Amino acid sequence: MPIDRAATLRNAEKLIRQGKLDAAIAEYVRIVEDQPEDWAAKNTLGDMYARAGQTDKAVQQFVEIANNLSDEGQMAKAGALYKKILKLKPDHEHALMQVADILATQRLYADARTHLTTLMELRLARGDTRGALQTKVRIGAVDPEDYERRLQGVAARVEMGDKAGGLNDLKDIASELTDRGRNDEAIGALKQAAELHPGDDEVKEKLFAVYFAAGDFASARSCASSLEQFRMIVAAQESGGDADGALETLRQAATHHEDDRALKAELARRLVARGDVASAAEYLTAETAGDDPQLLMLVADIKLRGGGADDGVHIVRKLLDRDAGRREQIAQLGWSVAEQHPEAGFKVVELAAECAVAQSDWPAAAAALQEFVTRVPNHVQALMRLVEICVDGGLESTMHQAQAQLADAYLAAGAATEARFIAEDLVAREPWERANIERFRKALELMGEPDPDEVIAARLSGDSPFTSTDLLAGESLFDEPSEEPEPVPEPELEVDDLLAEPIEIEVPKKKADPKSKKPSKESHQFQLSANAIDLDSILGDFEDAEPEPPAPKAKVKAPPQAHAETDDVEVDLSIVIDDFKKPDAKLPAAAAKDAQAKSEPEPADLDGVFGTMREQASKRTGLDDAEKEYKRGLALRSAGDIDGCIQAFEKASRAPKLRFMTSWLIARLYRERDMMPQALEWLERAAQAPAPTNNESHQLLYELADGLEKTGEVARALAICLELQADAGEYKDVLTRIDRLTKVQAGG
Repeated sequence: MPIDRAATLRNAEKLIRQGKLDAAIAEYVRIVEDQPEDWAAKNTLGDMYARAGQTDKAVQQFVEIANNLSDEGQMAKAGALYKKILKLKPDHEHALMQVADILATQRLYADARTHLTTLMELRLARGDTRGALQTKVRIGAVDPEDYERRLQGVAARVEMGDKAGGLNDLKDIASELTDRGRNDEAIGALKQAAELHPGDDEVKEKLFAVYFAAGDFASARSCASSLEQFRMIVAAQESGGDADGALETLRQAATHHEDDRALKAELARRLVARGDVASAAEYLTAETAGDDPQLLMLVADIKLRGGGADDGVHIVRKLLDRDAGRREQIAQLGWSVAEQHPEAGFKVVELAAECAVAQSDWPAAAAALQEFVTRVPNHVQALMRLVEICVDGGLESTMHQAQAQLADAYLAAGAATEARFIAEDLVAREPWERANIERFRKALELMGEPDPDEVIAARLSGDSPFTSTDLLAGESLFDEPSEEPEPVPEPELEVDDLLAEPIEIEVPKKKADPKSKKPSKESHQFQLSANAIDLDSILGDFEDAEPEPPAPKAKVKAPPQAHAETDDVEVDLSIVIDDFKKPDAKLPAAAAKDAQAKSEPEPADLDGVFGTMREQASKRTGLDDAEKEYKRGLALRSAGDIDGCIQAFEKASRAPKLRFMTSWLIARLYRERDMMPQALEWLERAAQAPAPTNNESHQLLYELADGLEKTGEVARALAICLELQADAGEYKDVLTRIDRLTKVQAGG
């Protein structure tokens, strides 16, 4: 049944005064057992145990009270009791840890580490290695910004086998260091994490991010795993002009992603462009290309350049069989290959030309070969095929040009007989062309003709007529004479004489053949008579001919350059926002407003932006309003309006930044009015808010204890004085108050 608490307390007080401490303790034990949450009684009981030399029992009472205060968030009071415990029992581990934690929350990191170091030494002394390592971990966690000690704590975790905990700590440390821009230290932490768990993807990703941000692309490459990460590195290296590094990154990406054919194709293209065909062949083959035409074209390119021309031609032929529309693309491939590998390129171009011939597209076939011989001059086989296509397709103009090129090719190759045959045909067709006569002369010289000019003169004079090679001519263009003319003596002339002055010879006119479909313009192309050739018109002015003056270059007027001048302008934010919302910035002001009225609502992202701006503005406005109320309260106090002053301070106390000071001022105003309950309420509110300085915190607690004592709340006043003593030592008359309150509490 409940006890009479008042009577029991009186009895205990009598027993204390009589020096019967054990009996008094028994009475307090009854009170505590009856009311387990009577912390004041427990505190008194603990003090009595301490006076009686029963330290363990005293500590037990204080620990129970301190733990309860800590659970309720009254850390300062709890800390005072834990310190009280340590005075009775300096090696009390729980009190050491709790005091360290409370000191850490108050940013008294050095004091916190001192208590934890004492705890670690105690555990080491009794052989508790694991307990000592756990304490070392706690020491590392005291100051969040002391990364060196935090890393020591990680080492302690690893030493006692907690690798998972150490890995998580290292990740957190690396993230914080990265956010602070301390990349080197972050990399060090992540390397330790990678050593603990080499396969941790999160660690690799964090390492990649730090290396990439620091511009260490080689190291970032070693940590990359996703294709996106590799491409980020490639883009960064290319923008920095590091082509070799970008290529190496692609190599590693292809190694990590062996099934990505597009990646291998990209790498192969780059290698081909650099001339490293052998390496390109390692990444792309006909088998890996499958049925992809673009990849097969690349494989063919690699084969043609890398010594596997037959395989490349085979791939090209298969592509043409599947789709003849690729002939232009294949011709381009042949032209490109031919610049370094002429024979392989010719085989490819010839396939494209044959495909065009099969479609009766003779101009396209000829164009493919013409482009080839432009890139590879004097290629006899290509020129012979070009002439064939021109003959079969009736492309006379192109054929004449191709024959001239073929003659030059024969001359370059030393094929004198073939060169003479074609050059003679060209002169027979166009004897007025100086280039043709020069080709004829070179061919004669190459054959060892002692007097090429005499042969040329004989041909041009008709003594030794040309033989036509134009298969399109059909028959001779000149009729044979019906009767043999009487021989006309011809003057003996040297070639120099022939070149010096023209000889006028009458040429009998050929009768027109009404059945002939060829224009008479081409009748001179084949057999020439010796009767009517103006040598001066053919060979004259070789040295005196002057080139035509170049056509005047067109003058292009440069476009006028736009010039813009800007002035500093003060911008109204509302105007900027209105302009941002305008549907058309180019409309006149009135039209824009009409358009804005009809426009759709603003997109959500813009609303989000302005929402954030409003939220931030609201926070700033709240603090500004609180500061205004604080200043208003001070002004009202000076004016004597205490009620108005209290109301203003109450509004200002809603801001955490002002809560301590305004609550304290309100408490003093109520105390000046002798309204102690209200004063105590506001003093307690102030005690719950963070104080700007320790001195202000001590003064506030002192006033609170004083107020509690005046209102008869002795136990609470004593507890606060004990807390104040533990934190501030001999502060003012706190020792005297404690002594007095203890006596009052004990009934003295």
